[in-house]
Amino acid sequence: MPEQVLGNFPKAAESLFNRIGKKIRPDYSKPTTMRMPLYQKLCLLLFTLSALLQQVSTAQRADSILLKNYRPKSIYKIPVTKIENAKFPVIDVHSHSYAKSVADIEGWIALMDKYRIEKTLILSYATGKKFDSVFNIYSKYKGRFDVWCGFDYSAINEPGGVEKAVKELERCFRMGAKGVGELGDKGFGEYYSYPVPSGMHVDDPRLKPLFQKCGELKMPVNIHVAEPMWMYEPMDSTNDGLMNAYEWRIEKYKSKQNLKGHPALIQTLENVVRENPNTIFIACHYANCEYDLSILGSLLNKYSNLYADISARYAETSPIPRYMFNFFEKYQDKLLYGTDMGFYSEMYEMTFRILQTSDEHFYYHNITGYHWPLHGFGLSDAVLKKVYKTNALKILKR
Repeated sequence: MPEQVLGNFPKAAESLFNRIGKKIRPDYSKPTTMRMPLYQKLCLLLFTLSALLQQVSTAQRADSILLKNYRPKSIYKIPVTKIENAKFPVIDVHSHSYAKSVADIEGWIALMDKYRIEKTLILSYATGKKFDSVFNIYSKYKGRFDVWCGFDYSAINEPGGVEKAVKELERCFRMGAKGVGELGDKGFGEYYSYPVPSGMHVDDPRLKPLFQKCGELKMPVNIHVAEPMWMYEPMDSTNDGLMNAYEWRIEKYKSKQNLKGHPALIQTLENVVRENPNTIFIACHYANCEYDLSILGSLLNKYSNLYADISARYAETSPIPRYMFNFFEKYQDKLLYGTDMGFYSEMYEMTFRILQTSDEHFYYHNITGYHWPLHGFGLSDAVLKKVYKTNALKILKR
């Protein structure tokens, strides 16, 4: 029986029981079941159970299961690795201010201790009072969190607006911001920063003074460009990532003016990296090139100031574990561990299981949103040490 049917069984039975009972004897002065003889109650109970079982049967018919309800379970009797923690110490380079209270933050730190996560980077997107509030909360926990700021676009199109944005960046730096991010452009310009989005793509010349200042201050910049390619594909039966792609489909933004597609956005990333060689950039989520990582590989080969984080793209890459093993081997000095999925045990364990083990054909439906099975990459200890921490230290200790 599907959980959604089982979970509502008593309530559904009572509702159906009463509806039918009212038809048998419509005396509304008393509860339905008190107005019927015993034999009628038994007949009604059997009828109710039969009707509910028919609902269950229909829900589980293969020709009526909706994709959103498809929750396969592996039947393979194969090794399953129990994840206790990360194999080596970790710096999580991609998270956000998910915890809002002292209790939540302390609970988060307890999880970090459990899973050997030494530090988490809080990408706040923010400037001004919002950045200050996030920084003041997380900076109390010395050494456990670094807080990054955004860019202030509030006057970017006014005379002196760029200079104002640079001054705010310098102020955030003096307060303790260690980097900038996450900047985000899904096709209609950078819009992740608070208090207002810019509407400009990251290679817009007006933003160059900001990126140059980041280089001077040795503040790395985390940039999100585009989305996974499934979000650009037709939303039909040929899209093998449809279950998740539909929610994040790019066509939702088709009314936006001058909407850039995936290749054009990757070009904006390359442009800003090339034009600012003294600034370190992190292309988060593999630069959303999971479908063809040779695109990202080419950029990593060309630019010494470009890195990539692997956050929130575990499900998109784990269907191709052998390819991913080779990709990590080749770019082991350029890849950074990140999560970007909140803070809870199952999520951390999934990331470590994919990176550390050679487990096959397993599911994390509650996390990934995809129907396909996941597979472990089985990365070597040498690669894990770099991805988990060493590469991040190179950036953070500049």
